[in-house]
This record gives sequence, structure tokens and C-alpha cells, in this order.
Amino acid sequence: MCRLCLCAIKHKKSLILFKKNVGLYTQNLILMSISDLFSSGFNKRNQDHFASMVRVAMSDGSINDEEKTFLDRLARNLNISKESYATILKDYKTHPINPPATQERRIERLYDLARMVHLDHIKNEDEVKILSKLAIGLGIDYHIVSKIVDKALVLVSEKADFDTFEEEVKKLFRIR
Repeated sequence: MCRLCLCAIKHKKSLILFKKNVGLYTQNLILMSISDLFSSGFNKRNQDHFASMVRVAMSDGSINDEEKTFLDRLARNLNISKESYATILKDYKTHPINPPATQERRIERLYDLARMVHLDHIKNEDEVKILSKLAIGLGIDYHIVSKIVDKALVLVSEKADFDTFEEEVKKLFRIR
């Protein structure tokens, strides 16, 4: 069982697990969905991140089929409901960029954003400018943002996996 589920169980007083003879039994088991395990703040951050991805996809004025497929998969992974998805598509510019607390999370978000830019198959100035603004919004220092964005786009175009991407981008954080 994952750490998050154990934490949710630990803090849910009505859910008591106990072992008896052959297996685990539950008393007053309240079934909850995965989304119930996450706070509304977590969901809000996911929606804001998704809106950032839509912003990049819309930088050329439309969402192509590859971008749509990517957004659909990302929405599922971020637990974005169909209703929220539709709302975000309409008003993506109203969502703030919420910077992740850790460098690893910033790099994960940058990886997603760079892949979205790459899906257009065109590295135009508008997309690079938007990606740079979003990277600054993610908490990447503006002194190194252009180096990091350029490197991110090169790595994504070379189809680097996330581990390689993370390793290479972390090197740039250390150079400063």
C-alpha cells in the first residue's frame, strides 16, 4: 500500500484495520475514491499546471491532434474531471502558475511544458517566450532560464527520457 493511502487510513478515524486469524477485516469501512485522498489544494495545483500546458498548446492559436492527445493523457494523470477540462480550455489564462516547492517537481513540470512545445514541431519565438515565462513562474531563476529552456527543448527534441532530462537540467542549476 502506498504511503499516501496509509496516511489517509491513519488519519481517518472511522477506518480501522485489524488482523484476525486469517486476514484483514475492516470495521466501518468508508469507501473513498482516489480523488478524495487529495486535498482541494492539490487538485487546484493540478488544474493550474494543466492550464499552463493548455496555455503553451494555444500559443499558436490552436490545439493540434498530438497536443490534444497529450492534454487528454495529462488530464487523466492529474485527475482533471471532464467538466474542469472543458472549463480550463475556455479560461486557461485565468489560472495562476503555482510554482512547485521542490526542484524535482519544477523539472517535472518543465519537462511536460517542453514536450508540449515540441509537439508543435515548430520552435517559434512565441512558444519559447511563453515557455520562458512559465519557467520563471515555476521558480526557475531568470538569470539561467534561457539556458535551461534551450537545453530543455534540445533534450525533448532528442527524445530524452525524463531521467536524462532531469540529470542534464540539474547540471545547469549547478553552473549558475
